[in-house]
Amino acid sequence: MSPEDALAQIADHSDETRAAGAKAYHKSKRVHLGVPNPVLNVLTQGWRKELDVAARITLADGLWQTDIFEARLAAAKLLTQARIRPDDASWDLITSWVPQFDGWAIADHACMAGQRRVTADPARLDLVEAWTTSEHMWTRRAALVMTLPWTKQNFPKPEEVAARERVLGWAASYVPDQQWFIQKAIAWWVRELGKHDAPRARAFLEEHGSAMKPFAAKEAGKYLD
Repeated sequence: MSPEDALAQIADHSDETRAAGAKAYHKSKRVHLGVPNPVLNVLTQGWRKELDVAARITLADGLWQTDIFEARLAAAKLLTQARIRPDDASWDLITSWVPQFDGWAIADHACMAGQRRVTADPARLDLVEAWTTSEHMWTRRAALVMTLPWTKQNFPKPEEVAARERVLGWAASYVPDQQWFIQKAIAWWVRELGKHDAPRARAFLEEHGSAMKPFAAKEAGKYLD
């Protein structure tokens, strides 16, 4: 399937009114087609069944390059899968997108695809750690969003505890950065951790909460009361 064919299938569900609303909501300069996520989910699920890994990667790359909002979401959805063998090319493509992030919706979809690849090979945390000092805010944010799976273990193995502490160190280094999306990302990570390891989340907030923006500290502690 060519990117043009896939884009035509997406465009069959376009809605000008929805597109205008989404473009305004996301403060976006790119083309929006007004296609809702459930439709994109159905389309991409079908494509994943039809295409082998190499073809999926080629299609995802082509859709991303269109720079159309829904096409970029579809590109990320194509690669959001727990098992991809081999997956080096998928990981390489996802990481090539990170410096291009310029809004939360596309970034979060791409990061969800990246979460599967990082958990499949935790050695990839070394690359993710390099993002934490990037001058590009969305790249720094991606380091936390892409590592959210490490908040979810109720009984983490020693290596999972080590990875969790590693990311919490990144989050701590972000606290002085008062940008809303960075503070929101810290809050998101600690909030999710609080569902599974309340003492550790509470300890993070006891140490760093006073330096966080009030909205972020409040959200981070949502499940600790």
